[in-house]
Amino acid sequence: MTYDEALSELKNILQQLQEGKVPMEEMSLKVKRAAELVQFCKEKLRGTEEEVEKLLRNIDLGESE
Repeated sequence: MTYDEALSELKNILQQLQEGKVPMEEMSLKVKRAAELVQFCKEKLRGTEEEVEKLLRNIDLGESE
């Protein structure tokens, strides 16, 4: 799953919950899935941030030589 796919699914779940389209029996499953998607997105963002910081450090090291 990509970040964009997870974010799209999360937005869909949020919209369903806001519009009251989720039957009470399914609500806990939707909320649980939303929590999983939020965690997935956080991990993807954290990984991307680390990669960008590493690249920037490498650029800085290259300039100081």
